[in-house]
Amino acid sequence: MTENAEEALHARTLGEAGPRVVFVHGLFGQGKNWTTIAKGLAGDHRVTLLDLPNHGHSPWTERVDYVDMAELVAAELESFGEPATLVGHSMGGKVAMQLALRRPELLRALVAVDIAPVEYPLKGGRTEDPDEEASPFAAFIAAMRAIDLGALESRSDADAALRTAVPSRMVRSFLLQSLSREEEGDGWHWRLNLELLARDLGELRGFPDPPPGAVFDGPVLWIAGANSHYVLPEDRPQMDALFPSTRLVKVKNAGHWVHSEQPEVFLATLRRFLDGVEEEAQGLDGVEEESQGLDGVEEESQGLDGVEEEAQGLDGVEEEAQGLDGVEEESQGPGAVER
Repeated sequence: MTENAEEALHARTLGEAGPRVVFVHGLFGQGKNWTTIAKGLAGDHRVTLLDLPNHGHSPWTERVDYVDMAELVAAELESFGEPATLVGHSMGGKVAMQLALRRPELLRALVAVDIAPVEYPLKGGRTEDPDEEASPFAAFIAAMRAIDLGALESRSDADAALRTAVPSRMVRSFLLQSLSREEEGDGWHWRLNLELLARDLGELRGFPDPPPGAVFDGPVLWIAGANSHYVLPEDRPQMDALFPSTRLVKVKNAGHWVHSEQPEVFLATLRRFLDGVEEEAQGLDGVEEESQGLDGVEEESQGLDGVEEEAQGLDGVEEEAQGLDGVEEESQGPGAVER
């Protein structure tokens, strides 16, 4: 399944008019993980979902490198001929931050989802338990590689095989989106370069040094799951140094996969930010709207170090967020363009 690494990234676009928003997924993901959020924006935005290298339908490469991935995403953005808002989750968030620091002219704004521009430890350091695994991703890869794809009869069998290493049903569903077969009767295969990801997983813990003096001065929304350990108070100085116009929000009742666990709250938070970016670009007064708040979201208070205040809320947001199972839709929906 190794493909030419110089091929363009796989992309899918929804929406025919409006400001452009580009989404990049995290480790083990695909662009289609963002489908629910993309559909919520496509009525008045042009939304592009990218598959990063070694994931989904994009080419496989010989190494995992954040700068390389940022350059590939930059090539996609250049093809649009206009700046875009770039949204990245986890690994994709680091890719997005690297791109913002290296090619700021390509972006109107940046959204980093549950990730910081720091190196993450192998064990402890971000929880109270020094022996706790900082990331379960190595175990996820081992479990996926251990499945005998030749003997696999159904996706439910794969789900059962992953259950011990991946106890969360939501996470298993997320991983199994990358298990594919073209037609009934064909063999199963992973749309993930698991061998490479296993070898270079340590590279993904880090954050390459940006060019000397690099700063992204554009608007930045930093969304974190309130139950996640990926964004901590000690990460704020580094974020502010590289992205001085950052606003942090924490989504309640959400862990690392914020957009899947609380999709309605996530979408409302993102849309409010995008509206503010557009109003600022048009010279309108969009400052006050930022203070209105959303139910289920905590915003960092302006001018108070480390202090967070609960937002006052917009009617209906919290109610709409309840009762959702967090599973991303895979259907492309009307108006989707794929290449």
